[in-house]
Amino acid sequence: MSLIGDGLDAAVQKAFTRPAPKNAGPQMRYLVKQLGGTKPVAQMLRVSQRTVERYVKDQIKKPRPDLAARLEREVKKRWQPQIRAKAKAKAASTGGIVIDTRARMGYTAPIGSTDQDRIRHLTVALPPIYAARLFDAQEAGASDTELQEIAAEALKEVYFQDGGRRAGSLEEVRFTDIEHLEFDL
Repeated sequence: MSLIGDGLDAAVQKAFTRPAPKNAGPQMRYLVKQLGGTKPVAQMLRVSQRTVERYVKDQIKKPRPDLAARLEREVKKRWQPQIRAKAKAKAASTGGIVIDTRARMGYTAPIGSTDQDRIRHLTVALPPIYAARLFDAQEAGASDTELQEIAAEALKEVYFQDGGRRAGSLEEVRFTDIEHLEFDL
């Protein structure tokens, strides 16, 4: 997936009230219950239907590393959908989202100003409108580049322009070479 998309997912997962199943048997049983049978689970995980049945019956306990990673990702993607929706709605309506990043940032500005790109470490609270835009774009299947553009626009508005109080002539903010990125609701 994408760096920003994974960061948004990790932020939402912090809102979970119960931990997701950790072992292969409970994970497989959860997916079978969610998808309504062993056949769709087998197709999704790219294994045989018989393999899924054996995990459900605890005849196999330890999956291969690649299957374990796919299994964990699919369970977390579907775990506690109502809690996930509430956390996203709260961030998009009242709470906003906090971005903590270390990346190369620069901007395009009129001649005579310093617009050299440099590594910055920022922790900035973004308003709810940008949280909503990020989550909506993620739901729509936006690429990492598109999510990065929304984050750059948010940083331009909140950090560089301080809500319109300074640097009003900034045209564009570049947000590249991301070393660290974490979101919090």
